[in-house]
Amino acid sequence: MTEAPTLIPSRDRDLRAVLLCVAALTAARLVALFATPLQLYPDEAQYWLWSRTLDFGYYSKPPMIAWAIWATTAMGGDAEAWVRLSASLFQAGATVVVFLIGRRLYTPAVGFAAAALYALMPGIQLSALVAATDAPLLFFLGLGILAYVGLQDAPQARKPWRAAGLGVALGLAFLSKYAAIYFVIGLGLHLAFSRTARAAWTWPAAVSAILAFAIVLAPNLAWNATHGFATFQHTAANAAWSGVQLFNLSEMGLFLGSQLGVFGPIPFVALLLGVGLALARRRISENDLLLMCFALPPLLIVTGQAFISRANANWSGAGYLAGAILVAAWLVRWRARRWLIAAIAIQAAVAAFFLVSVISPAVADKAGLANGLKRARGWDQMTQLILDRAEREPGLSAIAVNNRFLFYAMSYYGRDRLRMGGPPLTSWLLMEGPRNQAETTAPLTAALGRRVLMVSYEGWRRPEMQADFTAASGLEIGSVRLDNRRKRRVEMFIGEGFAPRPRDPVSGLPGRPTPP
Repeated sequence: MTEAPTLIPSRDRDLRAVLLCVAALTAARLVALFATPLQLYPDEAQYWLWSRTLDFGYYSKPPMIAWAIWATTAMGGDAEAWVRLSASLFQAGATVVVFLIGRRLYTPAVGFAAAALYALMPGIQLSALVAATDAPLLFFLGLGILAYVGLQDAPQARKPWRAAGLGVALGLAFLSKYAAIYFVIGLGLHLAFSRTARAAWTWPAAVSAILAFAIVLAPNLAWNATHGFATFQHTAANAAWSGVQLFNLSEMGLFLGSQLGVFGPIPFVALLLGVGLALARRRISENDLLLMCFALPPLLIVTGQAFISRANANWSGAGYLAGAILVAAWLVRWRARRWLIAAIAIQAAVAAFFLVSVISPAVADKAGLANGLKRARGWDQMTQLILDRAEREPGLSAIAVNNRFLFYAMSYYGRDRLRMGGPPLTSWLLMEGPRNQAETTAPLTAALGRRVLMVSYEGWRRPEMQADFTAASGLEIGSVRLDNRRKRRVEMFIGEGFAPRPRDPVSGLPGRPTPP
């Protein structure tokens, strides 16, 4: 007697299809990671350096990125691909979470479309292949939204557990990047606008969420308290509301234009159109309202920031995940099947080109995009050039650079040679006190200043650096070619008898531009 075939529930088939697609895309990304000749960005090298000493906080970022790099490099070593590996894994998880939220709020079709739009989003392509804070942030924000959606209709007995999950996810998002504050803003807006949302909460649930969040975040808060709240101050300084021209329409226009490239042209236009229609009709469904509260604040706030001062294209990234689900729901509802297919097809083509360019940067060079890759080229060669000069100089007490990017790149690409007992790598300080973690942890001091190989990045501040010594000699200019048009240059000299002149407490040494 033959057994009847087992029927797989539609719900499981949908999830399995998404998992297979995510696995295929992740595999392609991993191939690109392990095949690319592109070197670490200096920021990536900085995060790798943090991961050598685990802590609950660092100068400019919370600790999650360092923890993730520590975990992946502990498995496979310190090669670039292992430093970046967690980004692909976090974004794979975020894509699955997008599907789960879309299916829960709407239909499996919306969930699948949302997962495709999110996974192929141009900004997500970059985020999945670089060691940065956005990938873990989006993953944990997605888990937070999923927990919040589940809380809305959870039985009373389960609400405290769902709320505790929300608190843990939000705490981990804050440990990834302080842009997680946008979740708090979105939650507040949703509670303000939705009576149903307010009714979903109970006092035990609220206490569970707050307590779980506080427990997860407490070690980072304690670290900041013992380090002068360095990370918070750095995050606030990024707003740059002083020392620049304020109220700049061109900056705002550039930022909004960049969202067409980061979010995708069709999805971004669809997002703006959907918001406009919702406001014009004054009728918004509960599920749409929930997602709008999480998707729009990052975009609106960062647009305002760009108008007041400046903003990077990825600063609105906290809204990408909810925005992708919202756009998918609207395009399905509008029966705009051709636009949805076109959006996915365009973003798939861009994703494929991006992966090919990562594997073979010459493709990007031929397309005129070499400038976008320059920060991932030449650091290894530049490091070896500087260390070769150091080996030719007897009796060095230190190597000192005047650029944090160069410091972090040398820390990574010179890690083996620097461990062999040569002179320590230090930072020359322009100001009276440190301005970044390189200057905080490894400043050039009088004790190390007997005979120093001084390295000026692109020649910046070299005369002032020479003036900090009783004698300076042996000027040498070295360069590394990045592509057919660009090269990176350093000016090196030997400084003897480090005796730094007094610094201006506001501007440092006068009469020169800001560092490159």
